[in-house]
Amino acid sequence: MDDVASTRDRIAVTGIRVRAHHGVFDFEREQGQEFVIDVSVAVDLAAAASGDDLARTVHYGELAVAVARAVERDPVDLIETVAERVAAVALGFDAVEEATVTVHKPQAPIEVPFDDVAVTIVRSRA
Repeated sequence: MDDVASTRDRIAVTGIRVRAHHGVFDFEREQGQEFVIDVSVAVDLAAAASGDDLARTVHYGELAVAVARAVERDPVDLIETVAERVAAVALGFDAVEEATVTVHKPQAPIEVPFDDVAVTIVRSRA
């Protein structure tokens, strides 16, 4: 395909739960907290489907593990930075043309009641 993000086919793994130590505040770095990651990747699935061939798609189990490992390592201040890291990992899979990543921080230190806080980014191959 000429346009790298032109495929409508997607593989999604949602609700990947990872305990990590990201955050601006010292207590977030010390105590850690749960982050929830949703990743959706654009992949041309036609060849994999027609040939019933795992090698022509993205193994979603391997994607989930790679995402979790990326979130666990090297604490950073911002979930925006975590999202960029996850997108880079997803785009590291050969078949992935585009990655949409949402990082949820449901235990963020916010002074009012809330259900969730999240950032979503979309990145494509250059």
